[in-house]
Amino acid sequence: TMNDYQIKRFSEKLVSSMFSTVTGKKILILGFAFKKDTCDVRETPSALVMKELLKEGSDLYVYDPQVKREDMLKEIERIGDNGDDTAPENNNKLFSAESLEKGVKTTTNIYDVCEKAHALVILTPWDEFKNLDFQMIYASMAKPAFIFDGHNILDHDLLRGIGYDVHAIGKGAD
Repeated sequence: TMNDYQIKRFSEKLVSSMFSTVTGKKILILGFAFKKDTCDVRETPSALVMKELLKEGSDLYVYDPQVKREDMLKEIERIGDNGDDTAPENNNKLFSAESLEKGVKTTTNIYDVCEKAHALVILTPWDEFKNLDFQMIYASMAKPAFIFDGHNILDHDLLRGIGYDVHAIGKGAD
């Protein structure tokens, strides 16, 4: 799993790769659970990455095959104002139950929410993510279409061949 430093680096890389802004950009988060094959969300790196993206004003959609929406929102709210140097009063508003309810959309079908998405971000290495129809997803995404593979589980050469701008933990884009 990712440590806090890697999570922060990953979040920063995500923003800087997308022309230094994700404000108003539609980002699809794939996986919220702490690890694959579980619905455990305690201390999941996904919550921290999503928190950074919410602070930057992105439009978040989340898919996880096992985690319930309410558990996701509770975990983001729980870590909301931890270890943060921004003014707590803004933070509390941003990560209140009400604003999370509006700011985080969940889906049970990845293909339904790919339309005009700017990026796919893999945060839990669920096996099913390896078998997605990336050609079809690419066709419906905004361009340039980004993939951030937080666990290096995808075939990056294949994805680049389709046309994606691919970034991975510990690897530069090429």
